[in-house]
Amino acid sequence: MFENLKEQPADKILALMQAFRDDPRDTKIDLGVGVYKDATGKTPIFRAIKEAEKRWWGEEQTKAYTGLGGDPAYADALAGLVLGDAVPRANIAAVATPGGTGACRQGFDMIRMASPDGRVFVSNPTWPNHLSILKHMAMEMVPYRYFDDDTRGVDFGGMMEDLKAAKAGDVILLHGCCHNPTGANLNITQWQAVIDLLIETGATPMIDIAYQGFGDGLDADAAATRLVASSVPECLIAASCSKNFGIYRDRAGLLMAVSNDPAKHKVTQGTLAYLNRQNYSFPPDHGARLVTLVLNDDALRADWQAELEEIRLSMLGLRDQLANELRRLSGSDRFGFIAQHRGMFSRFGATPEQVESLRRDHGIYMVGDSRVNIAGLNKDSVPILADAVIKVGV
Repeated sequence: MFENLKEQPADKILALMQAFRDDPRDTKIDLGVGVYKDATGKTPIFRAIKEAEKRWWGEEQTKAYTGLGGDPAYADALAGLVLGDAVPRANIAAVATPGGTGACRQGFDMIRMASPDGRVFVSNPTWPNHLSILKHMAMEMVPYRYFDDDTRGVDFGGMMEDLKAAKAGDVILLHGCCHNPTGANLNITQWQAVIDLLIETGATPMIDIAYQGFGDGLDADAAATRLVASSVPECLIAASCSKNFGIYRDRAGLLMAVSNDPAKHKVTQGTLAYLNRQNYSFPPDHGARLVTLVLNDDALRADWQAELEEIRLSMLGLRDQLANELRRLSGSDRFGFIAQHRGMFSRFGATPEQVESLRRDHGIYMVGDSRVNIAGLNKDSVPILADAVIKVGV
């Protein structure tokens, strides 16, 4: 049987990580992998998460399963963080998932059950795993224009023109904030126009929100998701705790199905639980438990928010420093978009050949499409990157 298997294409980011590890140069810089790093190059554990782990170690009495949907308190806490009071809790069906990736996978599975012939519209570009999962599931994908390579901003006109082709039964996949891989976001007026188009076409939005708190702040980053959820008849939301709680390996995510018809709640909640059962039965609990403890304790929540704000401001500072340094070296403002983008990523616009030259000649590792993890920088490595970017002719 195994002889029928075919070698699968290597994950480009994981391959980049391995190449970085194998590089003996002390001056190498990793801007590829999508994790937050502090000024020392480490991915720290949040103070509040560490304290929550200490408390839970003393309080935990059992390792028995939670429900198929995970601990309801986790769903309540994270739904509250993402949606606030935008929609009544009774309108939200939710299940815990293994990270935001698990939430996306379960969301796609639910789409396939509810609308077998439905198409999923995805931004060009988008997070590569969106495309990989949808391809693996043999679901039809329709790309829509999103990023303008000339302005390094959103091609909103092209986006709206492409989305007009959506219809009832189709799903439009949107990034709630801090677009990955570009860092270019819609403004709230543009979001309202997208909502109007969704209502006009009857298409259903699915929002992937993986970086809440990394852009303009917790509430500001959730504003678009809240506006969508409160404006359309129904939507799906895949949320991740990997970045904003720093619990990457603990795999804590949440899939929410929001409907303005409470009568649909029972069937929707049951469907989400059924999908969990078919894929992994009960979701992991440790990371979700820590998130719940942090969000439900005033002192822990305040400390978590303070540290998250420090991280956000640090990334904004690095963006400003990099844009200013590139402005100084290039004598132009063509890199000003870096300071305008939000979240961990920006897309430089370098050619594959320039990206290879950055790796080969300067020890700077970034994804082939020139996506740069801003959080992989520090104040000392910013000038090194800027100098290399100018030298390779970006």
